[in-house]
Amino acid sequence: MKNAKKIVKRALPSLGVLLALAVQTAVPDSQLHPQPGGRYYTPFLCAVGFVSLLFFALSFFNGRTRKSLEEKGPFFFGAGVLVSLIDILTAKAALLPVIFFPSYDNVLAVFVEQTPLLLKCIAFSFRLLILGVLFGVAAGFLTGVFLGFSKKVYYWINPYIKLIGPIPATAWIPLVLTTFPTPFGASVFIISLAVWFPVQLMTSSGIQNTSRIYFEVSRTLGAGTLYQVFKVAVPAALPNIFQGIFNGICAAFIALMTAEMFGAKYGIGWYISYQKAMMLYSGVYAGLIMIALFCTVIITLLFKVRQRLLGWQKGLIKW
Repeated sequence: MKNAKKIVKRALPSLGVLLALAVQTAVPDSQLHPQPGGRYYTPFLCAVGFVSLLFFALSFFNGRTRKSLEEKGPFFFGAGVLVSLIDILTAKAALLPVIFFPSYDNVLAVFVEQTPLLLKCIAFSFRLLILGVLFGVAAGFLTGVFLGFSKKVYYWINPYIKLIGPIPATAWIPLVLTTFPTPFGASVFIISLAVWFPVQLMTSSGIQNTSRIYFEVSRTLGAGTLYQVFKVAVPAALPNIFQGIFNGICAAFIALMTAEMFGAKYGIGWYISYQKAMMLYSGVYAGLIMIALFCTVIITLLFKVRQRLLGWQKGLIKW
């Protein structure tokens, strides 16, 4: 009986996809929704169902897959129920405003029919984000090291940081756009500013909270200032530094989307703004999906790096 319940749990993801597929094929679409250039939602569900069945079959031979499906199976079934309910409210019954709540077919059609433009927007946003995050992390790290290690620098500089740092980076957009010669440079600066403050704050806090005993022992053994900074202070502050980078990247996405809506020629934020202006909300939802995937991939990679560098803290912060 217990084994049967576990097998049912492992089958729940496939049952969730089957439910969504049954709703999609058995219930006709409302005529109020515009017809896309092709049918994309049904093949998409079939592909997802095929993958879920593969994992279900694999669970009989692989313990890790079996355990994962037993834990997450009910959630995936619930997701299938939610997807089916949204499908009924939008495409099938048109109970929600059609212009603001397009069908799944119309949203997926954007990914298929506008692939070159979407890839160009993703590449533009990725370049902008990487440059902004790199400059922001570098500036925040250096500022945090100086503030955390030097009492004189902290005395003279920290009051100004307390004044400027909490101001949202996007609030500087009107001034920055008139200062920088190009919208691209202005956007990189806005993103860097959004990343700089949390990285600086957590880096300086981590160094200041490092036990003085470590510095005294290293000094007794003949360590110089640079050694104490990069071999004692920074390693001890790494958990705080990664937390600052995590917060900074989340802030960077907000700054990225906002900055791209002011003068950018491409980018995910620009694409969402353009689609909204044209009242094409299927494109807006496609842009939101891209942001979610984009952010998830980058933060997941960051946590992989964190786990590799801070193995002793593995599992302490989960994503």
